[in-house]
Amino acid sequence: METINIGIFGHIDHGKTTLLQKLTGKWTDTHSEELKRGITIKLGYADTTIYKSPEGEYNITGKGKAIRHVSFIDAPGHEMLMATTLSGAALIDAALLVIAANEGIKPQTREHLMTLKAKKVEQLIVIQNKIDLVDKIHALKNYKEIQEFLKSDFPKVKVLPVSAQQNINISSVLEEITELKIPSRKLKESPVFLIARSFDINKPGTTPKNLKGAVLGGSLKQGLLRTGDKIEIKPGRKEKTEAGTVFHPIKTRVLALFNGSEKVEELTPGGSMSIETELEMSQGKNDSLGGNLLSHEGHLPSPETKIKIKHTLFPEVFGLAGHQKVEEIKKTEILMLSINTSITGGSVAEVTKDHISIDLKVPTVFFKGDNLGIARNLSGHWRLIGYGEIV
Repeated sequence: METINIGIFGHIDHGKTTLLQKLTGKWTDTHSEELKRGITIKLGYADTTIYKSPEGEYNITGKGKAIRHVSFIDAPGHEMLMATTLSGAALIDAALLVIAANEGIKPQTREHLMTLKAKKVEQLIVIQNKIDLVDKIHALKNYKEIQEFLKSDFPKVKVLPVSAQQNINISSVLEEITELKIPSRKLKESPVFLIARSFDINKPGTTPKNLKGAVLGGSLKQGLLRTGDKIEIKPGRKEKTEAGTVFHPIKTRVLALFNGSEKVEELTPGGSMSIETELEMSQGKNDSLGGNLLSHEGHLPSPETKIKIKHTLFPEVFGLAGHQKVEEIKKTEILMLSINTSITGGSVAEVTKDHISIDLKVPTVFFKGDNLGIARNLSGHWRLIGYGEIV
């Protein structure tokens, strides 16, 4: 059964993680600081299989026929964590955008919709959540506001009234997910794995013979990966020298592959995945390899320090204090770019009618045709101002 990757986006406290728990039976917030503060800080992952019962009800309890396997990615809603949200958008085939009926469309709701546009995510389902907290008149008013909000960029998107907390209309959300189109996968191309996170999974006190190598989490964009494959990670290991920061590509071997929590011998595109490697465990600590690309040895391009972009700017940028007009990009200004799962800064070297050229602060691996998000520092916060394609 093929897997579709779905990201869940929305303003903080609009019920994304609770909704995801109802859709999968799992909580994605496992980072200790996330549990303490009640918000999603890093990308959360949860997998489920959707079933259709003989009575036509869609469920995750195993009743009826298995219809679709889904891998969910829970992106942060907090405005200070937009870089992580952009990384999450790079991994998905479709999105759920959650809007609380009692609070309506917030600045980060708008910014998340812009993120999906920047990353060219075309399949979207909008969840009007927390309908149990408002009366019918307010719910209908909010519903129409959401439709107006979507009109310019996503005019045909369905809006589903839901109460995740009260388990209302969850079956309809599951049904709508089964209708999403799974993109065609490039299985014959060289593999490209987008590393979003990296881990040391060994618990304190593990004996040396039972130690596991560094684990890489993310998603396979194209191609196939198999247990035993020799792989290369770029840009790789960072080293600070007198001349500046230098990156060294890392070569290793695949020891084990996991699609969600299931151990497999082969990975194909689709789903949140992890790769256990031969790398010494400390090399994966604290997401140190997040933002890297992985492939078979010799198949990744060299890291670049210059990038040329054909770009489009949004008319406005939205923030906590409202929104403001997006000014044209100027030479020498510093921008932040979200390329696949990497976040990198750079100085604008050239601006023409058709493109901008940027000198990157650190070497970055990318392919021509990759799309990216462009952010500008406004009043101390990085704000998404547009998107582009690498030329």
